[in-house]
Amino acid sequence: MKNARLFLLIFLVAPLISGAKPKFVESELQLNTGTGILNGTLCVPKAKKAIPVALIIAGSGPTDRNGNNPVMKNDALKKIAHGLAAKGIASLRYDKRGIAASAAAMKSEEELLFSHYADDAKGWINLLKSDQRFGSLTIIGHSEGSLVGMLAAEKADRFISLAGAGRPIDVVLREQLSSLPDELRGLSNKYLDSLKAGRRIANPDQRLMMLFRPSVQPYMISWLKHDPAEIISRMQIPVMIVQGTKDVQVAVTDAQLLYAAQPKARYLLIEKMNHVLRTIEGDADQNLASYSDDRLPLSKPLLPGMTGFILGK
Repeated sequence: MKNARLFLLIFLVAPLISGAKPKFVESELQLNTGTGILNGTLCVPKAKKAIPVALIIAGSGPTDRNGNNPVMKNDALKKIAHGLAAKGIASLRYDKRGIAASAAAMKSEEELLFSHYADDAKGWINLLKSDQRFGSLTIIGHSEGSLVGMLAAEKADRFISLAGAGRPIDVVLREQLSSLPDELRGLSNKYLDSLKAGRRIANPDQRLMMLFRPSVQPYMISWLKHDPAEIISRMQIPVMIVQGTKDVQVAVTDAQLLYAAQPKARYLLIEKMNHVLRTIEGDADQNLASYSDDRLPLSKPLLPGMTGFILGK
């Protein structure tokens, strides 16, 4: 009897441990931008008809196609791709120029402009639009990727702002730097005024060099030109705005500003979701720890909300 029970257990579990057929196939894809090669991952569900496809755009800093950087791994964007595939939606996520497998596409920090990111996203959109396997195309822009996606959305069919800022970046930075000592806060505000006017800072104070170093100033000048609320107000395609209440990087008020500018948008506010799209029941320490824990699942309402929008439900 004992052997019979063991045989039954093996019979039931064997398909799982032998590897059931995956519901999607992933492959590497490259985009020649003319100034460098970008690398991405195409995730395609096993379906025969025209498949909806999403372009997933990562956030700021050294964030790669999966939502990770050299000091943290949470796989937030990879989990989105796999979750979409389970619902019959293909996706392309990619390393930005200068990052991970696309590092060689940026020769130096000083040559990078915000418009390069938007142009790169447009290139990926053109590539996906030319693929006969795919139907409608949705942009999913996470964090800074939200603004990139807005600027690239001319040929997209739908747009999702996922934890995207609703204010110009200088307003956000002034708020983030407001706790500095008076002298440094005054200097940082002066520097931001100068960059917003298109003027470089010749010799930034060493104490503020990390943020205002000369090599990053061209990028900041090009970034400071854009107002996300103004841009989203002009979008003619269906828009969805997604925000979590435990996000310590982008405030709920940012999502509200975007929604006020585009009141026809679908608005999804997810309780207790943080910036890396996890549910946080505890304190700030738990929130921070989630940035480096790829075992945590995405917040439950996120994928159903986005897939419904992408599929027009």
